[in-house]
Amino acid sequence: MANIEAFRAFRPRVDVAAKVASPPYDVLNSAEARVMAEGNPISFLHVNKPEIDLPEDIDPYDPAVYAKGAENLKRLVGDGVLIREKQPALYLYRQIMGGHSQIGLVAGASVDEYENDLIKKHEFTRPKKEDDRTRHVDALDANTGPVFLTYRARPEIDELVERLTAVEADYDFTAPDGIRHTLWIVSNDADVGALVSAFEAVPELYVADGHHRSAAGTRIRTLRRDANPNHAGDEPYNYFLSVIFPDDQMLIMDYNRVVRDLNGLDEAQFLAAVGDRFEVLPGEMKRPEGAKSYAMYLGGRWYRLVAKDGTFPANDPVRRLDVAILQENLLAPVLAIGDPRADERIDFVGGIRGMEELVRLVDGGDFAVAFALYPTSIDDLFAVADAGEVMPPKSTWFEPKLRSGLITRPLSE
Repeated sequence: MANIEAFRAFRPRVDVAAKVASPPYDVLNSAEARVMAEGNPISFLHVNKPEIDLPEDIDPYDPAVYAKGAENLKRLVGDGVLIREKQPALYLYRQIMGGHSQIGLVAGASVDEYENDLIKKHEFTRPKKEDDRTRHVDALDANTGPVFLTYRARPEIDELVERLTAVEADYDFTAPDGIRHTLWIVSNDADVGALVSAFEAVPELYVADGHHRSAAGTRIRTLRRDANPNHAGDEPYNYFLSVIFPDDQMLIMDYNRVVRDLNGLDEAQFLAAVGDRFEVLPGEMKRPEGAKSYAMYLGGRWYRLVAKDGTFPANDPVRRLDVAILQENLLAPVLAIGDPRADERIDFVGGIRGMEELVRLVDGGDFAVAFALYPTSIDDLFAVADAGEVMPPKSTWFEPKLRSGLITRPLSE
């Protein structure tokens, strides 16, 4: 079952919601966040990227950063920019990006279910990033960034969501990037109960994006449980902020690779080495049309690569992924990139930036070759998570991104 919880959120006044809502903390660096928040003192970036209000040379993990985030959140509440929900509620959050629309349920997700693998993962987490999110949540006494969860769609939930979103929304605005954000508050006890009951029939949830935030949720629970002699199991820290989407509404984009050099090979030698495990064909600037095929940009030209039969185990849920095939058959043996997490010769480009970005990076001289991949499917994600395995790094790029600041989940009543 999926155990979800209604809660008393902080949310922005309707008239300022568009100015408060910000991109998530991990899609902007500090310099970009400073520019985006300039002249907007109520941007949630002051909460999620509080280093922007401190000297530029400050370590982003300095204790002063977390203290500043807590101060900024308190200021937004004290100034009436953020208001506290009067009673526990759930929220339905719709995003529209071009022709794509998705509606997720904003709820507290159970730490117990995360620890018992009823909320399944598909990525390793990095201790430094876990530490960062844990310290941020602890200092602010609130979840400010939601975890993006998914589940196998169920008709009864779809029908319930359709009914609850048939009325006028409480929030409706379009962000500067053109993505429309619409939010319905579900506070009627019967409607909240119907959603909670419907999710009890969902056997498992899956982390789509936000592995560090969900891992931080478990660490916060441990810290607060150990410090609470009267721990009962129903305290707010036993849940973490999530937005839960059905799998048939998920949009996964390509997550592409650029490499700085050819590992000492000239172009002819490199193409010959690639040809050992891939068919190498003349191409043009377009995204790969199917799995096991790639677009490669090298020396001002596009090529199409197709993985040869027998170069990957078709029944292995991880090694049959396009990202794994590229890593095991080209990046590691030809370009000597053994650990893409640590090797500074490789970088990753989200598909939202377009194929033109790959051309720009290579033609600019900072990179020698680029690879465009076919997007990982949601079924691949489920298969890896169900097998208890993890995907290679940078396997999935989800769009649209969840806006921060629309719903903040306090850990204290």
